[in-house]
Amino acid sequence: MLESAAVSDETAPNSKGDLARGAALQHRPWRRLSGLSSAGDVVERFLGAAGFERGPWLAVFFAAGIALWFALANVWQWLALLAACTALALASLAGLARDGRFPYLRLALIGVSLLIGAGCAVVWAKSELVGARPIDRPMVAMLSAVVLDREPRPAEDRVRLLLATREPETGRAIRVRLSLPLAQDDARLGTGARLRLRARLMPPAPPMLPGAYDFARTAWFAGIAATGSVLGPIAVTAAGAGGGWLERTQARLSEHVRSRLDGAAGAIATAFASGDRGAIPKADDEAMRDAGLSHLLSISGLHVSAVVAAVYLIALRLLALWPWLALRVRLPLLAAGAGAGAGIFYTLLTGAEVPTVRSCIGAVLVLVALALGREPLSMRMVAVAAFFVLLFWPEALVGPSFQMSFTAVIAIVALHGAAPVRGFLAPREEAWYARLGRNLAMLLITGVVIELAIMPIGLFHFHRAGVYGAIANVVAIPLTTVVTMPLIFVALVLDLGGLGAPAWWLAGQSIELMLALAHWVAAQPGAVTTMPAMGRGAIALFVAGGLWLALWRGPPRLWGLAPVLVAAVSLVFLRAPDLLVSGDGRHVGITGVGGSLLVLREQKSEFVRDNLTELSGMDGELRLLEQWPGARCNRDFCAVTLQRGGRDWHLLIGRGRDRVPERDLAAACDRVDIVISDRWLPRSCRPAWLKADRRSLERNGGLAIDLIGQRVTTVAETQGEHGWWRLSEARPRIQPTVMSSGMPNPPRK
Repeated sequence: MLESAAVSDETAPNSKGDLARGAALQHRPWRRLSGLSSAGDVVERFLGAAGFERGPWLAVFFAAGIALWFALANVWQWLALLAACTALALASLAGLARDGRFPYLRLALIGVSLLIGAGCAVVWAKSELVGARPIDRPMVAMLSAVVLDREPRPAEDRVRLLLATREPETGRAIRVRLSLPLAQDDARLGTGARLRLRARLMPPAPPMLPGAYDFARTAWFAGIAATGSVLGPIAVTAAGAGGGWLERTQARLSEHVRSRLDGAAGAIATAFASGDRGAIPKADDEAMRDAGLSHLLSISGLHVSAVVAAVYLIALRLLALWPWLALRVRLPLLAAGAGAGAGIFYTLLTGAEVPTVRSCIGAVLVLVALALGREPLSMRMVAVAAFFVLLFWPEALVGPSFQMSFTAVIAIVALHGAAPVRGFLAPREEAWYARLGRNLAMLLITGVVIELAIMPIGLFHFHRAGVYGAIANVVAIPLTTVVTMPLIFVALVLDLGGLGAPAWWLAGQSIELMLALAHWVAAQPGAVTTMPAMGRGAIALFVAGGLWLALWRGPPRLWGLAPVLVAAVSLVFLRAPDLLVSGDGRHVGITGVGGSLLVLREQKSEFVRDNLTELSGMDGELRLLEQWPGARCNRDFCAVTLQRGGRDWHLLIGRGRDRVPERDLAAACDRVDIVISDRWLPRSCRPAWLKADRRSLERNGGLAIDLIGQRVTTVAETQGEHGWWRLSEARPRIQPTVMSSGMPNPPRK
């Protein structure tokens, strides 16, 4: 009866021929009238035909579980997610055992639910194991500490020290990161040194504004409970050994390279050789970033792959010169072992940062594939590397380094795996210049695809992205991998005999050429695209659509264009907030005023200035609010009127520290819509719409205020109850009593 109900009356079998057609229709799920059954059959057919393409999605859903842990707010929601995943897996398993229908679909549901739950559990466990509760408040204290790590930053004229000490008030063992002026640096301040010092300590800073960089989260997973700076001289009670032999080798290598090359060229050569980026001048660093070349300064896939490939090829050629060995041993296995060893050593030498570890894992997997005669570049290789990194460093998922590096690799593998590209790159009989032209064209196409792939991530994290990076990389990548890095290696080898000067000169010239290219590209009109903070929904659509496009093959992959296009269209309607208020209330930015960003105070801090300009999607000049004709300011407050959404908004913004009479303050608050202040305001201050004083800002963090939509976005909305975000306790009410010069009258329309 059920089967006959699934066939329409028009196709019911009434003769022998009809019986045959009816039997065939019963095996065509897409012709059944049951929508659920039809959809299930379509998905079942799709998964059955996908084959090995299903594999990389396992790593994607493991990453999705990690992302959901960060996105969900509290422990109850995390437990609900784990319970839902367990229930779905058990239900799918029971259905599979009961009737055996839809085996691929049910196995997929089991795998997806288990991997999402595993991702959530892994990052939750890592947070509980390594997370360090921040100190409760800023303080100045005397510390007895042991140096865990030191990071010289000559370009910033300071040294970063990671210290193990005890919290002054509670005696709790903590890690702190302090900045020490370079002039106070001491050779005895190596790893293991014991110190007595006076320091200013601060809890790790949360995002200054919604969408800004979250250092508190980074510090939580690094086990850092406080940051700050050293005050006064340091007493070294026991000199440090300077760390292990790898750290000492890295330090000596950095010093040697800088002694052979001066200026920015020496700093970048040091970054290539040892991973030490601390001496790169800020102007050159920004030019490389705006030109889309900053990935060349971070030891990642390009550098590790160059080292591994060079050692592999050299070992293969040298071993082939020994006939006895070549006839008895598979030389690719030995060469792969040499390349893997070189890659691992280079990774450890350059600090074993997460991007470098990821690149090393990928390079080793490629070597294994080459040794076994398998396809070296595949999505399965990328998925294995991603899964390994996320298993040990799940917090890396929400960082730009992981996202951009894996996005670039996925884009490269997907592009070169496409049938048209394989045909374009297939070997053929042709002149050398035609082959060179095809390779250069493919390099340009690859650069364009990579730039398009990582642009949404750059806009989400940094609110800016380079536009001409693909063109710059066509020159810079071959220059770095074929010229600069080999010259640095040759120079280091020749230095053993004191003959490296010519190679160092050539290496310096190649680096100067790369810097000239970066500055030229960064200076071109439209080289950098800026945009206000992108919402989580838009970046989720970009990621989902991009993964669908990259991981599937054939016509179904084109379905991924739909979410990408929706996200791209949403960016067209994205507008900057009208007001930006920092978490401490001291910094206020007003957008939409003649192309300038109005700021409450003169910005001496590059950190504050960069946050305000990036989150407002502006790259223009800053203008003091008191210099704007639409504001009336005195020593304590500024009264401002903004026209937004067809109406006037009256603002009162605090700028002084003197106390004012409560009655005057209350009267001024009654005449405005919004009050913003870095002080605690009395309850009698009641503006018409929003009161953002120190009490509310400590609870909610920085604000992004949309006057047209009448919406306020807070930092707290994105933090939930994770360990690195602590709600401030209620403060006692403060009654201002000291007289001041009075309140300015808000301008009226």
